[in-house]
Amino acid sequence: MAKIVLGIGTSHTPMLNLTSQQWQHRAEVDYANLKLNLSDGRFVSYPQLLAERGPRFRDEVVLTVLEEKERACQAALDKLGDALELADPDLVIIVGDDQAELFSPDNQPAFAVFHGEEIVTYQGKYAQGAPEWMRQVGRGYLMDDVYRLPGHPKLAMQLIEGLMDQDVDVSCVASVKDPSKAGFGHAYGFIIKRLFRRSIPVVPVLLNTYFPPNVPTAARCYDVGSKMRAVVEAIPGDQRIAVIASGGLSHFVVDEAEDLKVMQALHDKDAQTLRSIPRQALKSGSSETLNWILTAGAVENLPLRFSQYQPLYRTEAGTGVGAAFCVWSD
Repeated sequence: MAKIVLGIGTSHTPMLNLTSQQWQHRAEVDYANLKLNLSDGRFVSYPQLLAERGPRFRDEVVLTVLEEKERACQAALDKLGDALELADPDLVIIVGDDQAELFSPDNQPAFAVFHGEEIVTYQGKYAQGAPEWMRQVGRGYLMDDVYRLPGHPKLAMQLIEGLMDQDVDVSCVASVKDPSKAGFGHAYGFIIKRLFRRSIPVVPVLLNTYFPPNVPTAARCYDVGSKMRAVVEAIPGDQRIAVIASGGLSHFVVDEAEDLKVMQALHDKDAQTLRSIPRQALKSGSSETLNWILTAGAVENLPLRFSQYQPLYRTEAGTGVGAAFCVWSD
């Protein structure tokens, strides 16, 4: 039977495609953002955040600190790439979220699996004419051009059918019709560009974390992950499969306490804590934690071998991303 031999979790923030000196570009976006999300469910502007929290992270945004964190993050990503290369999987399931790259309000499934031959990426805002730093981000996301990457239709269909039999309602995606208008986005391109060292077929799982009203709960995501493992292990053959969570953790306001609670729960295999994370802590970018929770369910039988957390602050009021990296393996 097929077997999940590896689990990986990684943030995919644009900061990981930029140098620490370039993180100022993301800080400028924060200053203009009127909906910075807090873990209590509130949305605030940057002036409101600064008034509430004060400049408490001023010492965290000096260049020497940022450079140290950049090096640590890139070393962690190299370690994830090493783990993927060592595991040598036959295919990879990437659990990511779509941010209006493939789907739109016209059609926003809660949970979808792509079963096409080719995964086709979308240029969007990273196309020719964008500022060079955005083009650099686009290159790291495979969104600076249209890329065509191998899918795995057979296993994807087996996964869809098995999940349906497990009472998981799955939307099916068969192709990308016009990549100038829509296609696969950063959650998938970053993983393939940064971690893959050879061509590996991919089955994309698309989880709606961002867009209410049909965002699944943390409990539902964990349970779907557990059912995914059961389905994979029932597939005939000896395929070696890796499952990778893309995104997270807290952003656009870093919440170290909430992030470290998640990291500890992953380490302890504390399914109850992961399943009980409330909706108000999973809004906007922080919602990508759901990708990790689903993956944790899928790799619940594997020990956590490596984990690292870096709070990447980019303003003195504490905006940024809680960057996390994990490896589960036999």
